[in-house]
Amino acid sequence: MTRIAATFAALQAQRRKALIPYITAGDPYPATTVELMLALADAGADVIELGVPFSDPMADGPVIQKASERALAKGIGMAQVLDYVRGFRAKNNTTPVVLMGYANPVERYDQRRGADAFVTAAKAAGVDGVLVVDYPPEECEGFAGKLKSHGLDPIFLLAPTSTEQRMKDVGRVASGYVYYVSLKGVTGAGHLDTGAVAEVVPRIRAHVSVPVGVGFGIRDAETAKAVGAVADAVVIGSRLVQLLEEQPPEKVAATGGRFIAEIRAALDTLIKE
Repeated sequence: MTRIAATFAALQAQRRKALIPYITAGDPYPATTVELMLALADAGADVIELGVPFSDPMADGPVIQKASERALAKGIGMAQVLDYVRGFRAKNNTTPVVLMGYANPVERYDQRRGADAFVTAAKAAGVDGVLVVDYPPEECEGFAGKLKSHGLDPIFLLAPTSTEQRMKDVGRVASGYVYYVSLKGVTGAGHLDTGAVAEVVPRIRAHVSVPVGVGFGIRDAETAKAVGAVADAVVIGSRLVQLLEEQPPEKVAATGGRFIAEIRAALDTLIKE
């Protein structure tokens, strides 16, 4: 059982929902990333999605685009991202870490270091799952198989426009969890319709055996709780990144921890309802 599967199994036994914050590696300051990851875990994050900076993050809105630009300007690439995971693992060996990003950095890593170098290095660093936004399931079964052979979970996106066939395709190759993008558009855009989410999640579950996480548009404890009532996990990124970009280095970890603690407390009220 992977670390992600074990985490979701434990949460299910407790009737709790998973909280999955997203941050961009190296942003807002390279020196604060590991400390921030540790603070998020201490505050109640069940899985941490660590964004790999990329120059053309097509699924991301302005907040995360700018975070990627800031990180790239400071020299943060895949090698540094893996260093952050190693640093986190030196102090936390239980909270799963998922790398989220795009195909280019993964393929460039392999081009420079040899075939399958990324998968091998990710496993050695302590990564638990990989979500490549522009790898559709029908085109990357080989990559997904390599991840699974190393004990890593390939994680895929689903969207309001996903067909029943796409849900079946994702269900065939995904492990860990699937990430339902609750809005049409980019991260941080639009207004979240929790009623629509409640209608779609059962359709996804009909084709997917792993837990369903929901993200995009979740900005506060109230919306997180509404989504948590119908999904297995709540993913929150743009609002957290936005809060962090305003902080001086010495306040980044504490600010992130406080925000996630608020979301965690709201989600845990669902146990009593």
